[in-house]
Amino acid sequence: MKRLLLGLAAMLAASPAVAFPVTVDSCGTPLTFDAAPERAVIHDLNMTEMAFALGLQPSIVGLTGITGWYKVGPEFAELRGDIPELAPKYPTLENLLSVEPDFFFAGWYYGMKPGGEVTPDAVAPHGVQTLVLTESCVQVDKDRPAATMDLLYGDVVKLGQIFGKQAEAETLVAGWKDRLAQITARVGDRKGTRVFLYDSGEDKPFTAGKFAITTPMIEAAGGTNIMADIETNWGNTDWETVAARNPEFLLLLDYQDGGGAAKLLDFLKAHPAMKETDAVKNERFVALRYAELTPGPANIEAIEKIARAMHPDAF
Repeated sequence: MKRLLLGLAAMLAASPAVAFPVTVDSCGTPLTFDAAPERAVIHDLNMTEMAFALGLQPSIVGLTGITGWYKVGPEFAELRGDIPELAPKYPTLENLLSVEPDFFFAGWYYGMKPGGEVTPDAVAPHGVQTLVLTESCVQVDKDRPAATMDLLYGDVVKLGQIFGKQAEAETLVAGWKDRLAQITARVGDRKGTRVFLYDSGEDKPFTAGKFAITTPMIEAAGGTNIMADIETNWGNTDWETVAARNPEFLLLLDYQDGGGAAKLLDFLKAHPAMKETDAVKNERFVALRYAELTPGPANIEAIEKIARAMHPDAF
């Protein structure tokens, strides 16, 4: 036993020390941390799942924007433990400051609105540093590259650096890349299936555009996002355009309110233009959770679900 303990001690001593300060980029603004945050608040289900994947729960003093929109299962509840939810949807400044945080992970229209009450500039005087979700940067900086899976990988590595868990973050990312390579190998040359993501909206559909991580996810699964020319991450389009592009496959957002994906499909079946599209006529779709289609650990599994549904012969 003594030899074992000495061996463990030697291994720990040989492990690379976490070096602070660290500096990461947040929508073009450098953030420097002299030590890992101790009182973090995380907004939204996808970003919370990122934090949980790195085991950051001991450093999290509050969540926002979970139960007001999303279905969560027992696994999420177990990971969350007794971490309080400060606001079911968007937090107010009072909500946020009530737990005296030193770190906030959110995004533009992921908990914050340009010119709103809660912004990085608004919370900074209270000692709070804000890491902005990279996918959302296009809302304040139009000169962004088109979306790639690096929107997920990069933010997870940043979280790891900030909390002294860079090695763990890089291991996670390497595992995701390996799994994605296996999926794309199975998809092979099955490319170009026309895909439309329907999030919500009846007068105008809300969907994913050029800068949403959903676009490279669809491509990895062997499809093409028919609305990839929309110059935003998430935004509205019109039914005439969608119908004219004749999607062959649908991604339906399965929100907890209003009947979820089943209600969306019923609406499309009744819509005078959309009911004539290939995807609706053939009922070719997959229902996915919000956290599967916004940057987060569930993205890779979601790509496999899309690929399996679009190309069952490959799986």
